[in-house]
Amino acid sequence: MKYSLVAALLVAASASAHDLHPAHNARHLYLVERQNPTPSSSPVSSTPTSSSSVISSVSSSGSSPTPGSSPSGTTTQRPPSTITGAPGAIPIDHITSGMSSGPPDPATTTYPAGSRPSWSGAPPLPSPFVFTASKWPAQDKVVDPSLFPDQMAIWMQELEGVDIPDIPLTDGTCAGSPDSFAKAADNGWWSCGGYTRDTDITSCPTKYTWGVSFDDGPGPYTGELLKYLDQKAVKATFFVVGSRVVERPAILIEEYMSGHEISVHTWSHRLLTTLTTPQIVAELGFTREVIRKVLGVTPTTMRPPQGDIDDRVRAISLAMGLVPIMWSSTPSAGKFDTNDWQVAAGIVTGEQSFQTFESILGNASLLDTGFIVLQHDIHYSTVELATGYTLDSALKHDPKFTLQPIGQCLGYPVTDLYVETTKNTTFPSNATKNAVNGIAMNDTGSNGSNKTGNSGTTNESTSGSSSVAASASFITGFLSFAGLLVTLL
Repeated sequence: MKYSLVAALLVAASASAHDLHPAHNARHLYLVERQNPTPSSSPVSSTPTSSSSVISSVSSSGSSPTPGSSPSGTTTQRPPSTITGAPGAIPIDHITSGMSSGPPDPATTTYPAGSRPSWSGAPPLPSPFVFTASKWPAQDKVVDPSLFPDQMAIWMQELEGVDIPDIPLTDGTCAGSPDSFAKAADNGWWSCGGYTRDTDITSCPTKYTWGVSFDDGPGPYTGELLKYLDQKAVKATFFVVGSRVVERPAILIEEYMSGHEISVHTWSHRLLTTLTTPQIVAELGFTREVIRKVLGVTPTTMRPPQGDIDDRVRAISLAMGLVPIMWSSTPSAGKFDTNDWQVAAGIVTGEQSFQTFESILGNASLLDTGFIVLQHDIHYSTVELATGYTLDSALKHDPKFTLQPIGQCLGYPVTDLYVETTKNTTFPSNATKNAVNGIAMNDTGSNGSNKTGNSGTTNESTSGSSSVAASASFITGFLSFAGLLVTLL
């Protein structure tokens, strides 16, 4: 199913509802991950967005249990925790959704234009990024493709020649999308059954290797996390949200210049199976573009918000040169999700989240491979859990864990993680590389004058093949250079 410019212009943006979640300190509550997202037919809140916006709710009803409460709502007394964290860590029973938080941590180092990270061949940092709201999509809202016709016309060309499966949109839930739920295995829908494809990255290949990653930032407390990681000589992969990048470009630069890997996590953090194909292209495209504007490099990987991906979303992502990275999940060991996001949502306590993490470390021994864990850097509580407890526990674990960013744990050279420096001629395809080089918005924010090299460009995948087969055909070379093909756990 090919999409033309006409389709891109006719499709109006729609999104799953993201109700405001009351918080003790609302200015520090951000992208709260949910297991049961609100159906996409509900209206999007019209509340003005900013760094203080709460754009996701705990449940479709907007309510959540209070940590330490019984089902009837009666508060129960919890004994003091016996869990000890790193020196100076906040007591874990103080890590809750309503915890007090300190001032945001700004970037500690200023990198002038022209600076380069330590890896060989890296392009120089571009001129400092200045965010002009009128030139970018609205923050925290699904991108409306019809507002950016020239840009969408170019990005939609990346899908030319790729068979995008005609899979119906979901509402993001199994119960609310019964037809999609019934076909989850056929469509590779992760949200209902944890289904993956060979083109998904789901684990590190070496046993006891932890692919460290953090989602949803850059956040106001990411700076604290970066200081900790630097002290411990640990590198991570950061899956960044476009709406957060425009708020904190200096933090993104510090992540990148400190040797961490950068990947795409969409513009508005909505469930991708609830969006139309042009909307997905816009969500990925603008995030990819704002990263390039800030860092001078374009990622070749992505992570779908809440892991919500199916074969349609995969085909679109891969056609745009973005390999999906999930987190580990097996029938025997379960999903490697720390549930740190549930602390910010008021669903579990910090202690309960840490106990989940401890069980993850125990389950690692059941795997023949390494693993990838889901954590977040967007909330004060998730950063305090990471710096005070989870990372400390992983570093002290016996047998010893090797903590690495995901690209490194897979054996990929850092150059292959960015379009501008990859030496791999198979993935991203030369056509995709040309498209990325040709779609960059110019300094004035317009997108109709910088199309060199893009005319007539199509993806190398052939029309008529299945999306998974088409995707696999051009990703295989990317994976084989390391002698590794990530397989379904």
